[in-house]
Amino acid sequence: MENDINPVITKNHAKDKGGNPILYKMFKWLVVRPLLYLFYQERIYGTENVPLTGNLIVVSNHASDFDPLIVGSCMGRPVAFMAKEELFEVPVLKQAIQAFGAYPVKRGAGDRAAIRAAIGSIEKGWATGIFLQGTRTLDGKVTEPKLGAAMIASKTQAPFLPISIWGTETILPKGAKFPKIFQPVTVRIGELIPPPDASDRSTLEAYTQRCADAINALHALGR
Repeated sequence: MENDINPVITKNHAKDKGGNPILYKMFKWLVVRPLLYLFYQERIYGTENVPLTGNLIVVSNHASDFDPLIVGSCMGRPVAFMAKEELFEVPVLKQAIQAFGAYPVKRGAGDRAAIRAAIGSIEKGWATGIFLQGTRTLDGKVTEPKLGAAMIASKTQAPFLPISIWGTETILPKGAKFPKIFQPVTVRIGELIPPPDASDRSTLEAYTQRCADAINALHALGR
């Protein structure tokens, strides 16, 4: 399953101590939440479905570079996402994204190290966010889900929390230089999906499709 996920963590990940939950919460409540509320009229449904403790994999659709911030801000606990290795070479930005639990990945190689990275993030106590299709889609729907998230779930026995992000594809459309404001955004949090009870490919494929269907059903509800 080398092609199920593209990113790979760098060799230094094993030395990382994880993010800073206190700084994460400050940034969330002082910056991200006010901006989303004021400029994007964000609506959030289903927050009662978020378990505040225990292993957790947050899976969602993906249509914008803003999606990690949006997903992380609507949860009652910190969510760590993979980030491009190049971002960790930028002074100040490196320290900031590390504080928020991100871990470096390298695009274009195999997926095994990326899976180990996500597992390590979960073991540190962070909910780990994964975009089920891996890349952005123009309409926000999940059409080609990847198996990597299911592999992680089978190894950690972490349940999936399906999330739909609606409307983010209009924030920064292709060719735009600056984000648009006053674009309505809606986040819907579904019910927990227990981890797969086996790790064979057919089971992982069925499990992955179940998660994709759950996300698309939430997305179909719209605003």
